[in-house]
Amino acid sequence: MRPIAIVLLLLMIGCKHENVADPTDDLLLELAQRTGGSTWFNGSDTLLARTGGSGHAQPLLRTRYNTIASTALTDEGRVVADTIFPTGSVIVKELWENPSVLSLYALMYKKPDHPYADTDGWVWGYVQPDGTVVQPASDRGSACRGCHGGAGHIDLTRMNIAYP
Repeated sequence: MRPIAIVLLLLMIGCKHENVADPTDDLLLELAQRTGGSTWFNGSDTLLARTGGSGHAQPLLRTRYNTIASTALTDEGRVVADTIFPTGSVIVKELWENPSVLSLYALMYKKPDHPYADTDGWVWGYVQPDGTVVQPASDRGSACRGCHGGAGHIDLTRMNIAYP
């Protein structure tokens, strides 16, 4: 084998692609950052204090719904009881360290035919604003479903329970 071929082979073997982002996580970040046409929970973008039942560490949050998801909200911006969100719904919970520092996006994307969708059709994301993935979509909401599946949830959402 020629020396150049050996060097190229060694470079290829040593080349690692460990940090290649999953396109689904990139899509979820993009969806989280889209704010146009969003409807806020309770009709307000005011930051809410975290409740005792929250599994999130950040002290402040607010939740918004894309145009499709907003069809499952009341006129007051609350989730309609016993509703099932339509395909294409995106729900974004912004988690804030303080009023000027957005830490994370926790989001749900209703896409039943997606390979990472859970049994209820949701693709879950947990990503920082800079794109760092905290919980990959490939985990199918394993870190989220325990709380979100608790008593009283509405299609795995909990805002009506946490903020009655």
